[in-house]
Amino acid sequence: MNRRRTATAPERRDARSSVRPRVAGGARLSVDNSLATGRRAWLASAVVLLWAASAVAAAPDWKQLGEESADLLANVIRIDTTNPPGTETAAANALVRKLTDDGIAAQVIESSAGRGNLYARLAGRGTGRPIVLLSHLDVVPADPKTWRVPPFSGTREDGYIYGRGALDDKGMGVVELMTMVAIKRSGQELDRDLILLATADEEAGGKAGAGWLVQHHPELVQGAEYLVNEGDAIHEQAGGKLAVQVGVAEKTPCWVRLTAHGDAGHGSTPPPQTAVTRLIRALNKVRRYRSPIRVTHPVEAYFAALAAQEKEPLRSKLANLAESLDDPLFLAEFTRNPRQNALVRNTITPTVLTGSSKTNVIPAEASAELDVRLLPGEKPADFLATLSSLIGDDAVHVDPLLSFPASSSEPDTAFVAAVRQVAAAEFPGVPVVPSVVPGFTDSHFFRDLGIESYDFAPFVLSETEEKAVHGTNERISVENLRNGVRRLVTLLRALPAPAPS
Repeated sequence: MNRRRTATAPERRDARSSVRPRVAGGARLSVDNSLATGRRAWLASAVVLLWAASAVAAAPDWKQLGEESADLLANVIRIDTTNPPGTETAAANALVRKLTDDGIAAQVIESSAGRGNLYARLAGRGTGRPIVLLSHLDVVPADPKTWRVPPFSGTREDGYIYGRGALDDKGMGVVELMTMVAIKRSGQELDRDLILLATADEEAGGKAGAGWLVQHHPELVQGAEYLVNEGDAIHEQAGGKLAVQVGVAEKTPCWVRLTAHGDAGHGSTPPPQTAVTRLIRALNKVRRYRSPIRVTHPVEAYFAALAAQEKEPLRSKLANLAESLDDPLFLAEFTRNPRQNALVRNTITPTVLTGSSKTNVIPAEASAELDVRLLPGEKPADFLATLSSLIGDDAVHVDPLLSFPASSSEPDTAFVAAVRQVAAAEFPGVPVVPSVVPGFTDSHFFRDLGIESYDFAPFVLSETEEKAVHGTNERISVENLRNGVRRLVTLLRALPAPAPS
């Protein structure tokens, strides 16, 4: 830390010998040794004091960082990045300005006009491989009629920032950015480079964002060891119990369009079957279908870890989940919880419906889009065949819209160990549980590059807060922003960095 040149011991002895009276034999040696020892002790004490003073001076002001995070998030929420069309460049530029103000070089890389991706890199000491902090800038639509505040107002009220993207995923992006800022301000480098990415298009599959960057600019993350992304968090469960969940795997998306065909005509003289009635019949079959229960190993391990917090008989049932779900009564109780249900079976959710644009016109075509999520290991082609057989109508076509193979990361790495270390200090006795995320994120693009990617937002979230994701009145507390920066900085400093290969 102190780069001023200090005279070496021989130089100091030479300087002293010109002025000190000569004393016979061993007396001179004794005096020189005692003075040198005392001077070395003084210098050592001075170095310690200087280090301590520097450490105190560099201690992060978490409250200030939280306020800056809140202000930045409110500003970025006010930039409407609803996808489609996304137009994320303006939001990426807002983040660049914040980084530039703190002396961190950043750039916006567009996959096409208006589809901007933020990239920044903070150099470390180079004793370990880089780590990537990933978020996305696009958001899903928000209907202002259902919100208590305008969804793109970035309203701050009662300790919360409201707005579409507050949790998914601009809040995560702001915390990751402010983590980089905090480390830069501290003057204490990490062992490894820190890479910041805030990408476009995640809500539509990432082809114009993370997928495009990985395809066209893989050098930006080359050699990275770990990646931190959204997806899971610190969950506040019933009764105030906490669970620190680190997503190591995700369900596979298999978005599908059902298209029914029939004769067009006048609504006053309907034929026995139309495109719309065929579609309704197909959707009713889908609605009544219950996919088979299957407990994957990561899900089994997840519930076994949570079991320790429960009382009997639930503790034993969760500790042996696959066997317990053979009991129809426990199965009905367990799957009544939507998240639990989604972790043990494939799910099908009808979302988009399209038919005639006029009440008195029978359309020749009607369609529905299904949000299908498959358990790890399931093949989309097999599921599409099952769906076609279930519908059993040649006039209803089943077409895939989005799918990709399942991916996962190792549950026992230095990163997960660092999460356990940080969690033990703040939440003694709370389990740290590798989990399967019911949704999907952009992590799979980076897992394909060999980067161990983990879905972990450093927020404590209640069930009410989580339900607002993609819903109404999405919000995040200023406390979560402040503590999120603190936790992420602490986690990065706790992460060991072996020498790069």
